[in-house]
Amino acid sequence: MAEIDTPPRDFAGLKSLIVERAANLPKRLTQIATYAVEHPDEIAFGTVSSIAEQAEVQPSTLVRFSQALGYQGFSELQEVFRSRLRDRVLNYDERIEQLRQHALTSSKPNVIFHGFGEAAEKSILALREKLEPGALDRAVDILARAETIYLIGLRRSFPITSYMAYAFGKLGVRSILIDAVGGLAAEQLTFATRKDVVLAISFTPYASETVALTQNAAARQVPVIAVTDSPFSPLAQLASLWIEVVEANFEGFRSMAATLTLAMTLTVAVAERRGPASA
Repeated sequence: MAEIDTPPRDFAGLKSLIVERAANLPKRLTQIATYAVEHPDEIAFGTVSSIAEQAEVQPSTLVRFSQALGYQGFSELQEVFRSRLRDRVLNYDERIEQLRQHALTSSKPNVIFHGFGEAAEKSILALREKLEPGALDRAVDILARAETIYLIGLRRSFPITSYMAYAFGKLGVRSILIDAVGGLAAEQLTFATRKDVVLAISFTPYASETVALTQNAAARQVPVIAVTDSPFSPLAQLASLWIEVVEANFEGFRSMAATLTLAMTLTVAVAERRGPASA
């Protein structure tokens, strides 16, 4: 493995390096790489022992991972993860703490409401910070040129794709929702060609049928755009373009606010790009 003379000092550069190196790292270091990309806040704020426990590796593995990327030790690597947080709105944590304090005096339904509201805010803020404008523009271009947009998103992602199918229908954009009713998902995808595009949505632990259907489409050279939560997602590996969405959670229930915001953006932007003929 080639040595890195000057490791990245910014998070974007570090993330690119991790993704680039992941395929050639030993198994345990790959495990850390995946965890680091998917949980950057935990890397920024955690201790060596707490991070190792969450990533299910030995603490010494964190040091080896850091050195494999060219850093002297874990603390030097961790500083890069911390640097990504410095540009955030400074009073965000204060506002969240106020919500929590208010929730302490509220009924259980109000505690739940504030919890989900907090997760939704955090999810949308994170998407706004990391969404690459160029990737969004390219996704809209590809979708707008397609003859038919095939929407694949099963299990928890199904509300997102079903909303998009409804909205595309109202806006005059031809789409087909892969709903897998009667076990006919593969048949619903049969007529997709290179002139069409598949928009696949899935998040860890990734719906197996969504992955299988996307693999089928990619094997037939149907263009794929993915919305998923990690560069190590199987959908990201299959897509010609993918957009990262990482949702916050409350009591183990993940928000869908950021994903729906992106879905609404894509739907309306595609209709606008196509012009009056699609309305």
